[in-house]
Amino acid sequence: MEIILITGLSLSLIAIGILYYLGYKQNIFIQKRCNKLGAALLALQNEFSQYQVNQARHSEKETAKREIRFDNIARSIKKNEEAIYSISKNIPNEIRKTVGHIEFARPLDKK
Repeated sequence: MEIILITGLSLSLIAIGILYYLGYKQNIFIQKRCNKLGAALLALQNEFSQYQVNQARHSEKETAKREIRFDNIARSIKKNEEAIYSISKNIPNEIRKTVGHIEFARPLDKK
């Protein structure tokens, strides 16, 4: 009976030791994976931050190009408006000159 008791106690101590050892190894394995995962997440965060910075720079350049283009278009429209205004201002005088020549012209064929 004593032999069975000693054998049972020794086997239970061995089982507890094995379970403790496997739990310790599993804990170390999990910690290593967490460290690797943390490093990978930091690298991903840095890469994403750089991507955002690059996109912001690209967006600023595009915005500047658009503003320059819109300014050029606005200047062109303003010049065209000034030209149209000056032409429309002179139209009545041009019509008077043309109509005056037509009214006082002699007929070409005298019948």
